[in-house]
Amino acid sequence: MTNNYSDITPYIRELAACSDRNNGIQPQMYIDHHVKRGLRDLEGRGVIAGLTEISDIQSKEITPDGQEIPAEGKLFYRGINVRDLVTGFMSEKRHGFEETVYLLLFSALPDQQELARFSALLSGYRSLPPSFVRDLILKAPGRDMMNILSRSVLALYAYDENPDDISTANVLRQCLQLIAQFPLLSVYGYQSYQHYHNGKSLFIHFPKPEYDTAENLLFILRENGEFSPLEARLLDLALVLHAEHGGGNNSTFTTHVVTSSGTDTYSAVSAALGSLKGPRHGGANIKVMRMFDDMRASIDTTDKNQIRDYLIRLLDREAFDRAGLIYGMGHAVYSISDPRADILRAAAEKLSEEKGMQEEFHLYETVAELAPAIIAEKRKMYKGVSANVDFYSGMVYKMLGLPYELFTPIFAISRIAGWSAHRLEEIQCAGKIIRPAYISVKKPASYVPLDQR
Repeated sequence: MTNNYSDITPYIRELAACSDRNNGIQPQMYIDHHVKRGLRDLEGRGVIAGLTEISDIQSKEITPDGQEIPAEGKLFYRGINVRDLVTGFMSEKRHGFEETVYLLLFSALPDQQELARFSALLSGYRSLPPSFVRDLILKAPGRDMMNILSRSVLALYAYDENPDDISTANVLRQCLQLIAQFPLLSVYGYQSYQHYHNGKSLFIHFPKPEYDTAENLLFILRENGEFSPLEARLLDLALVLHAEHGGGNNSTFTTHVVTSSGTDTYSAVSAALGSLKGPRHGGANIKVMRMFDDMRASIDTTDKNQIRDYLIRLLDREAFDRAGLIYGMGHAVYSISDPRADILRAAAEKLSEEKGMQEEFHLYETVAELAPAIIAEKRKMYKGVSANVDFYSGMVYKMLGLPYELFTPIFAISRIAGWSAHRLEEIQCAGKIIRPAYISVKKPASYVPLDQR
């Protein structure tokens, strides 16, 4: 046995090669058996797997002759257009995340008294059990913030006197506590990582009761605890835009699947975190940032022709991670536009002016302009391509001085609101375990005794 637990030994490589050779499932088989791979058909439409009142995505419109055509993307929270929701609270010069959480959970906008009472409830839950930070975060520092967050969520099960009660009231209580605690778990995990793995000074700020989610996140993250009103306002906006995105996204579907088994809230949320961590889902904005970092190191980013050539090389698997992707471009549902990206783009432009990062913003705009045509030319696409929310969210987070390691946890800090709403909906409405079917394509085989193999 190897001395290093993490080593991939020659025997393990041999077994892996054996596994690869024995996998006989070919791409054509999915078409032959009419399998909706990824739960999407050949035209890219999602397979209907459930019903929800929580949110809706619209990316097409019906012509008078009944044809579906691509349209500007729209996102609705409980029937309210997100553009209208954002315009509402921003025009009143206030933050909107707490209001959005209330809307997603209770299917109505709160009045002033309800919002104040609800915000106070979240503020009261914005703490962790005694010794939790010391024993569960500082004594066991990790290198991946999403894994630390998931581990912390599972650990909270042990501090709950009623962890397995899945009544609506108890699950709501658990969800509200997690919504309030996620910023603390994420930032404290990051501070522990910075101290124990990177040798940085350790500091732990306790949240302020008068601050909301966005303000407290910036306050506990920064050593001096300082932030500008614009910084807090734009972080709050990003939290609102990431809070929910239809029941079919991978982590929310995971929440439904795991909840349908009847398990506890902490297990369901941990499973959703595992989904969100993936670079094809919540980890995409980090890929966008690292792609741009590689671009700046490789070419003259003031030369449009060099940018175009770099994007072509990305698709040809000759640049960056050689995955053949331009990260931040395209979406499973949206084609002409992602409304979240449109809203964040305007915010990014405004923040770039305050931060003196107009050149950075211009580079993003150039890529957003060039990429759709290049992708259309190099790939056979069933629909159009546009910048998605990850394309601009990473830029906003970078301008806010947020570390890359926290990009995906910040997504989780927001999306826990949507997961909570969907967990409650699944508990209240479904009552059956989700169990899709798989077709076996392996031919029957006979058992051979060991001494005859």
